[in-house]
Amino acid sequence: MTGTSETGSRERGAAEPARRSPTWPTGASRVVGVVGDPIAHSLSPLLHNAAFDALGLDWVSVAFPVAAGATVAALEGMRALGIAGLSVTMPHKEAAFAAVDETTDVARRLGVVNCIAWHEGALIGDCTDGEGLLAALRRAVRFEPTGKRCLVVGAGGAARAVVLALADAGALEVVVVNRTGARAEETAVLAGDVGRVGSEADVGAADLVVQATPIGMTRSDASSDDLPFDPGALHAGQTVVDLVYHPVETPLLQAAAARGAQAVTGIGMLVHQAALALEQWTRQPVPVEAMWAAVEEHVPR
Repeated sequence: MTGTSETGSRERGAAEPARRSPTWPTGASRVVGVVGDPIAHSLSPLLHNAAFDALGLDWVSVAFPVAAGATVAALEGMRALGIAGLSVTMPHKEAAFAAVDETTDVARRLGVVNCIAWHEGALIGDCTDGEGLLAALRRAVRFEPTGKRCLVVGAGGAARAVVLALADAGALEVVVVNRTGARAEETAVLAGDVGRVGSEADVGAADLVVQATPIGMTRSDASSDDLPFDPGALHAGQTVVDLVYHPVETPLLQAAAARGAQAVTGIGMLVHQAALALEQWTRQPVPVEAMWAAVEEHVPR
C-alpha cells in the first residue's frame, strides 16, 4: 500500500466479488480506520465498508483503539503502514490537529480534526462534523439554519464544529450553553456576531436545539441524570438533535418527541460526516444511501 489514493475502474471491476471471498481481505486490500478510546461501539467501519461494497473497492475499514496521549504514535503508524485514511474521535481530535502536516480552513478555525487523508504525500486534517450535521438535518426534516435561532449544548470538538457550521450557514443566532463558562465563551466566538453564551432559559426560544455532550450515552431510560437540561421548555415547532447515537433514541429525544418537537438522532451526522471523509479518501462520489441502508439494518432502536 502507498499513502496516496489510487482508485478507478480497474479496481472497481475486480474488487466486488473479492469482497465476498473467504480469502478477502488480502495483502492488496487498502486499509482505512477510526481511532478513539473507547472505540468498540463505533459504527464507522460499518459505514465505510458499506460504501466500499457499493463502490466495488478493494478497501476495508477497521477500528483502532488508541489511548489518550498516543495520537502522535497512531499517526506515525498511519504513515508507516500506508493507511489510506483515518476517522478521528474522542479523545484525539485536538491532538490530531497538532500532529497532521496540513489542515483545511475549517479545521484551522476549529482547532480540531476528525478526518485525516493522504494528499501528495502529506497528511491533511479536516473536520466534517458540522457539514455532516447540516446534511443530516436536510435529509431528516428539511431544516435549513438560515434565519433560524439555534442553541448548542456543549463546548467540545463536536459542539464547536456545529456552532461554526450553523453560523456559516446563515443562522440568525447561535447560543452556546455549557457548564464551564470560559469554554462556552470560546465556542460562541466561532459564530462571530451571531454567537453568544446562553443558559437553559434560552431553550424555549430556539428553532433548533443540538445536544453535543456525552450525556445520555449508553442509557435508554429518561432519568434526570441523563438529560442535559430540563426538557420542560421543549415544544412543537422545534427541531431537537442529540449527537449521541448509543442509544439511538436517547432520553432527550424521547422527552422532545413527547412534547411535540421533531426529534433527530445522532446517526445522521455520523453517516454524513463519514461520507464526506470517504470522498476525500477515495476521490469518488460516495453512495450515502447505501451507508444509510447499512446502519438502519444493523443498529437496534
